[in-house]
Amino acid sequence: MPETSSPAAARAESTPSFSPLYQQIKALLMTSLEAGQWQPGQAIPSETELAARFAVSQGTVRKAIDEMAAENLLVRRQGKGTFVATHAEAQTQYRFLRLTPDAGAPAALQRRLLDCRRMRAPVEVARLLALKAGEAAVQVRRLLLAGEAAVVLDDLWLPGTAFKGLTMERLEAWRGPLYRLFEAEFAVRMIRAEEKIRAVAAAPEEAALLGVAAASPLLSVERLSYTYGDRPVELRRGLYRTESHHYRNELS
Repeated sequence: MPETSSPAAARAESTPSFSPLYQQIKALLMTSLEAGQWQPGQAIPSETELAARFAVSQGTVRKAIDEMAAENLLVRRQGKGTFVATHAEAQTQYRFLRLTPDAGAPAALQRRLLDCRRMRAPVEVARLLALKAGEAAVQVRRLLLAGEAAVVLDDLWLPGTAFKGLTMERLEAWRGPLYRLFEAEFAVRMIRAEEKIRAVAAAPEEAALLGVAAASPLLSVERLSYTYGDRPVELRRGLYRTESHHYRNELS
């Protein structure tokens, strides 16, 4: 029978635009994630429990969870349940880093911090991060290295309010993925990103940091990352050396 008597369905009937019931359940689950009801790495209630909570069928809940798992928001573990995805997991740690060596297996890149400072956000940075004019931002500059060779020069811009307390010392003391630090200590989880990629010539300062000749070809990758509520929380501008690496993406 149609699930028209459920609380979710009743809410839908009072709004001008109708969405499928499983999408409404997904929206409710997203609200719980955004509110921190379930933390990264924590198990969410079972499909049976959620179905009873929302007064819908277990199949409706399953469809909502399936979609969220496909979007890397949740992780299913056979025989254990469904968990909030976390950047601490091996399969998601490097989800946003697509630089792959031309030969050999991909390996974790080492990082060398160059700078971390708070300042008034430049106009373009403020616009992209949805900050008010004059609002503070944190800029982090670092190199990523394969062995002894620098392969990525990253400039990260973060909202100053969300990342209050982020310092050079705190970054240097952290040993895991940067997004795991953001998630664990600042309660900011990156869930999706948009990228722009183009070829550029290395400026003298950038060339010196990357160990290449000025005007050498580099791959410029500008990424805007979002957390729950489609809120932008990181602007990252990276310059990639591609003599022995390439940018790999999977389309499906």
